[in-house]
Amino acid sequence: MAFQTHDLPLCKVLVVCFGLCGLAPVGEGRFRGFRKFEVVQGSNQEAVFEELWFTQKLDHFNGADSRVWKQRYFVNEAFYKPGGPVFLMIGGEGPANPAWMKEGAWLTYAEKLGALCLMLEHRFYGKSHPTADLSTDNLRFLSSRQALADLAHFRTVMGETRGLTNRKWVAFGGSYPGSLAAWFRLKYPHLVHASVATSAPVFATVNFPEYLEVVWRSLASENADCPVLVKKASDTLVERLKDPKTFENITKDFNLCSPLQIQSEMDSAYLLEMLAGNFMDVVQYNEDNRGFEEKRARSEGHGPQPSTNLGVVGTNVTIKVLCGVMSDASLGDPYARYAAVARLMMETFSVKCLDTSFSNYVRDMTNTSWDGPAAGGGRQWVYQTCSEFGFYQSTDSPNQPFSGFPLGYQVKQCASFYNISAEEVAEAVAQTNEYYGGYEIRSSRIVFPNGSIDPWHALGITQDITAELPAVFIKGTAHCANMYPARSQDLPQLSEARDRIFLLLQRWLK
Repeated sequence: MAFQTHDLPLCKVLVVCFGLCGLAPVGEGRFRGFRKFEVVQGSNQEAVFEELWFTQKLDHFNGADSRVWKQRYFVNEAFYKPGGPVFLMIGGEGPANPAWMKEGAWLTYAEKLGALCLMLEHRFYGKSHPTADLSTDNLRFLSSRQALADLAHFRTVMGETRGLTNRKWVAFGGSYPGSLAAWFRLKYPHLVHASVATSAPVFATVNFPEYLEVVWRSLASENADCPVLVKKASDTLVERLKDPKTFENITKDFNLCSPLQIQSEMDSAYLLEMLAGNFMDVVQYNEDNRGFEEKRARSEGHGPQPSTNLGVVGTNVTIKVLCGVMSDASLGDPYARYAAVARLMMETFSVKCLDTSFSNYVRDMTNTSWDGPAAGGGRQWVYQTCSEFGFYQSTDSPNQPFSGFPLGYQVKQCASFYNISAEEVAEAVAQTNEYYGGYEIRSSRIVFPNGSIDPWHALGITQDITAELPAVFIKGTAHCANMYPARSQDLPQLSEARDRIFLLLQRWLK
């Protein structure tokens, strides 16, 4: 599924990753492999900035429903100059991370442009709980349309109470929140003057096999043999899963928590997707600067103290590292190297053993409590994929390195978790594109940055639509790379992309 969560108090993945570009403002709901454990280790960050609470409507589209709830937000007034613009960072499918209130490219722009900075957490994620639990009946209030209406109401009330009504507001977001940034400008042009929609998958699609096609190309950009070796390993594992006599060895090879049992295609698909997810996650976030989030937490005395000095756990594991393992003949055949990658990731994320039980996953995903193992974002984000977006990264294309988790495996989970049929998923996705326009979005003053290595760019805007809807396509960079703080090792084209975005904002805010 686009978002996997097992033992996690909170989890980000769409991969959909959808993220993280960092927890929240950039989508994080998308991790498939062991990177999902990163959040367990990095999620205890206390708010350096004061948590503030906004009284929000439960249902913006039913005037007879007067119920309200408290939505979390943060404010940074350090750079604001009277008459300056207002920057609004949009939260995504995970907790709003206050690290973004201290660092990030948007704050560099804010300092230069004298902007007030706000970050609004997305309904149903983090501490923003609109309902008593996560029952499917309550999740009907979770949608991008309700989230946009939250933004509109927040912008209106903040404008009135803080004297900012006539200021120019700019929306920022990455991944799913990047799409929200674009759609906020599209649907509420009288409220938001411009948007920076980073790594935004604006086109909804049930089946998204192109994701794994980009993974192949990204691995091949490091070493042409790398994806070929991954495919050989994956194919070998698929064959062995057909023979119960191999299960004992597979259990040992991948250090499974319990003896492997394959009672249905869902069981094997779950294992195969989890192992493939390590490559998917590393490619999506290759050599980014997510580390600033955890480093900031440590410098403030918050959060855990990892045994490494690598910032967010796992950022040291790159495409180069994975392809190095897959090319190391001393480890054995490609299957053995694939298992070595799994062990490397388990060691990196301090995972003692791998729980590949699909029944445990179903149990966790159908737990509707806010204290449940999937309440950190997994149950919510997968619901959004089933009810709005699809985004299922299947193995249905021949031009990718993995096997064994076809579209049917993904869509069946919608029925199991939320009683949403395959036909209803398809209809919901069609309605999303009809409502927002997909690739044919028509508006103005929206910039669409994307990285060439990021598999999500396949659903984004990578070429200018008009002069007022420009794309910034950054070769060699990953998901949301332009949003992170600048650093000395950044590629020149990444620095140039940040500069171009600033010049656009400067022009649009004149």
